[in-house]
Amino acid sequence: MADQPAIVVEHRKELSYLLCQAAEIEHMAMCQYLYAAFSLRREPGPDLTDEQRAAVERWRKTTLRIAAEEMLHWAMVNNLLTAIGSAPYVSRPHLPFRAQGYPPEIHFALLPFGETALRHFIYFERPQDVDLQDAAEFAPVGDGPGSMAPSELPPRGQDFDTQGQLYRALEDGLRHLAAKLGEDRLFIGPPWAQATPTAFRWPHLIPVTNLDSALEVLTRIVEQGEGATGNWETAHYGRFLGLLEEHSALRDADPSFEPAHPVVAAVVRGVEGDAPAGPVITDTTTAAVSDLFNVVYDLLLQMLCRYFAFGHETEEQHAVLANSAVALMFGAIKPLGLLLATLPVGADLSSATAGASFQLAYRSNFLLPHRRVAWIRFAERLDEAASFAEGIPAPPDTTVVIRDVIHALRAVTADIEVGIEPV
Repeated sequence: MADQPAIVVEHRKELSYLLCQAAEIEHMAMCQYLYAAFSLRREPGPDLTDEQRAAVERWRKTTLRIAAEEMLHWAMVNNLLTAIGSAPYVSRPHLPFRAQGYPPEIHFALLPFGETALRHFIYFERPQDVDLQDAAEFAPVGDGPGSMAPSELPPRGQDFDTQGQLYRALEDGLRHLAAKLGEDRLFIGPPWAQATPTAFRWPHLIPVTNLDSALEVLTRIVEQGEGATGNWETAHYGRFLGLLEEHSALRDADPSFEPAHPVVAAVVRGVEGDAPAGPVITDTTTAAVSDLFNVVYDLLLQMLCRYFAFGHETEEQHAVLANSAVALMFGAIKPLGLLLATLPVGADLSSATAGASFQLAYRSNFLLPHRRVAWIRFAERLDEAASFAEGIPAPPDTTVVIRDVIHALRAVTADIEVGIEPV
């Protein structure tokens, strides 16, 4: 690592490019962790002892909490983008993702909770000075991006080994550009467009208005992820290490112990002309629930994009966007994700369950720029999703979950419709 070329941030455009990569990384990490958490079993059974069930619940809570912190990091990066005059960035590559435009060590995949997933997560969150190998399934692919010269004008990807290295380079780049342009010329985004601690009930969601607050954000992300400047045992890296140790101990005591459903990241169809990224779901109910999950996920991203790029919302309307996003996360994304981990892929893969694929129908910037139009679109899509859910054929246990999701979608629709003023 010591002889790796420094990451160059000579212009605002390269700073924005690298921050967009950081936003993608946080977003994809969140999807990985949510998938693993959703995959953990919830039902009691003779093959799950009380000790094992208690462990599984702890693991789910810890992994969900880490996923929530990744979303916090994603929001922090979007505050940084807004602060330097860029648009929020909520898009990401399709999953699974293997090092296209990134250093060859960067891989993301939807994995059931277990040793492979945990080793992959630990490698991803490792501190810069820790020498680790990723799980065998994720060997580096291709060569890293070439070194960038300060004289280059177009932005592009650069090589880095760890998230921490990228964020430290962003710190150096911010200092350099603040000195080169002046803080007032670097931080040109309107302060009122910053997400605040009260918006999503995250006390660490720091508004970025100057160099000090920007550096504080980057330090917080690195501390919470790898723990390099704090206590790594309480950082993501250390917490995943603890989960792996617990998991290994329980598997050693009972080799038949399987904490997760046999999820396989199945999909209903390919997207944008690509072949399906996983096994194809042929079960009618599972396919419909998977589509519902992905439609709500897509809509959630649109609403979050509007939140970070809002132009004329009142303070009350801005709060509605934040509250609606949280309501969709807990009222639709979480229950549907947990449900999909239990639903069959189909007769051709009878031993596997689907899991939540986090599939985007297409890559988009998700921005609906005009306020009234955006809110009408949100309400319309929420209504379409609820109506679709009402028509899903399902057995009673699945119907109970879907009914609760419909209630959540209808409630958010009502909140959004109140904010649509008549012409």
